[in-house]
Amino acid sequence: MELSNERTRFSSPPAPVTGQRRIARILIVDNHPIVREGLRSIIEQARDLVVCAEADTVTSALTAIKETSPDVIVTDISLNEGDGIGLVRDVRACYPKLAILVLSNHQEDIYAEHMLSVGANGYMTKQATSEQILCSLRRVIDGGTYVSDAVANNIIQGASARGRLTSANPVDRLSNRERQVLHGVSIGTSTREIARSLNLSIKTIESHRQRIKRKLNLRNGTHLMRFAVDWFNCKHAEEISKTGAAGFHEYVTE
Repeated sequence: MELSNERTRFSSPPAPVTGQRRIARILIVDNHPIVREGLRSIIEQARDLVVCAEADTVTSALTAIKETSPDVIVTDISLNEGDGIGLVRDVRACYPKLAILVLSNHQEDIYAEHMLSVGANGYMTKQATSEQILCSLRRVIDGGTYVSDAVANNIIQGASARGRLTSANPVDRLSNRERQVLHGVSIGTSTREIARSLNLSIKTIESHRQRIKRKLNLRNGTHLMRFAVDWFNCKHAEEISKTGAAGFHEYVTE
């Protein structure tokens, strides 16, 4: 299912109501045609959901939002141009009430909480069943949050650890430049992109990464990524702690 030159595919508007539930309009954003086709097939099984458009870049997704007024966006993190992280930020800034569900193959334990922190309403992997996908869509459309039990438990258990990180912050050991690099790592920016944004060479950024790992006692790049995401999400720890396990699990459907 290839997209047009504008990399966007629109569908005809549906009837506004089915039974007691209004039909919700879905925008699918993914860089793989076969994934978009599969999602469309799953969504078309439901009488209360309809695909209003498809896109494979940030620009085409934002155009589709203006043209079709979806109720929810289903997006991957990897796109043909730009990425899902930037898309979620842009959508949340311009359309604060629009529901966003991230459906990705990226590691759930690293990216799920990060995507929630930048504005997504839910996160699930592409290993999910059709039933889980439909359930998660309805959950975020109704104003809830959807994550797996494993992610919910990680968020709750990590809140106190992040509180300790805030009170005795090891990031204070880093230079201003190293913090800039750490921030880039936390939002999933590649070494090349960090170098370009800071007007530095790739070799210099790699040196900064090595110093960061040494100062923070991190063994490898995966540990650096996990620490960076945790650090980025510190400001959300207090809110999560106040919510508590029972309150948080009210929004978890899996």
